Amino acid sequence: MRHPARLGIALTIALATAGCSTAAGGGSQADNEPAAQLSGKAASVTSCGRQMSFAAPPKRTVALDQTSTETLLELGLQDRMAGTANLKTKIPSPYEAAYAKVPVIAPKIATGEQLRAATPDFVVAGSTDLFTKDRAGTREELDALKVPTFVSAVDCPQQNPAGTTPFELLFSDYENLGKVFGTEERAGKLAAEQRAAVAKAGQNAAKVAQGADQPTVVYLYSVFNGMPYVAGRTGLPSEMSRIVGAKNAFDDVNEDWPEVSWEEVAKRDPDFIVIGDLSERGRPGDSAAEKRAAMTEHPVISKLAAVRNNKIFEVPGIELDPSVRSVHALGLLADGMKDLGYVR
Repeated sequence: MRHPARLGIALTIALATAGCSTAAGGGSQADNEPAAQLSGKAASVTSCGRQMSFAAPPKRTVALDQTSTETLLELGLQDRMAGTANLKTKIPSPYEAAYAKVPVIAPKIATGEQLRAATPDFVVAGSTDLFTKDRAGTREELDALKVPTFVSAVDCPQQNPAGTTPFELLFSDYENLGKVFGTEERAGKLAAEQRAAVAKAGQNAAKVAQGADQPTVVYLYSVFNGMPYVAGRTGLPSEMSRIVGAKNAFDDVNEDWPEVSWEEVAKRDPDFIVIGDLSERGRPGDSAAEKRAAMTEHPVISKLAAVRNNKIFEVPGIELDPSVRSVHALGLLADGMKDLGYVR
């Protein structure tokens, strides 16, 4: 999410049910398996329009954000990591032991100097905006230093085949990183488990009314200075909605997380509301309870049927952006729609 509201994105996660990467049940692979055994063979992949070749798996990888860090940890690659940066939330317990092995090169967004001091041989990021001159350096600058860079395919949709879904782009990240590090089997297992979780959530769609009766949803991600930030068309929640048979009420806004007015939310009159809980961030309006209060106390929003009838449920805020945890939020969305009676 490029909007400034994303910079403090946080997580409230019920670890008893989350299972980090495998929303369909069972613990994270990071919790159940040792560090990855690498095949050591050469590999070539393309990332965000840039082709890279590796004679052997990288030994000193730096992850520039928490999303990339947790993906690498899920693949068991902590022993191949020379640094991490930009931790926005607590690391979930299944990753804690592995994360403790990785040096933190910057608590926030890493600078070029901090990155170079870690002497990386590979740099991974979840978004292109981390590779700028005033941050870690451009991809071209790092390429000149013989340091290949990887960007999540989710942030480069124009470089991928038309019609490829955000979840498939996310899974392609796992598979491409598996090729780079020679951990194809583990990466393939992760992708297969998450594809199965998506398919399970998608079983909702056939049981939900369509057409004029299709339920609409507003995703309330943040309340900043009293203004709501909701999911637009380009954010992952729109794809989540499609999968489970709902419609994102703000699909006509071509942004990930646009700021809107409460009056505009009321105009859309959603059938139900999903709150992204950002309690860990600790800013006013971040917690699910505060967001509920903002809606029930608002003179217009409080009159919406979704609010009056408490057709509201919560998911961890961080899981509404593409990451190894996002299938968990998708499962919560599917279950929430069943609980609210939208699944026939």
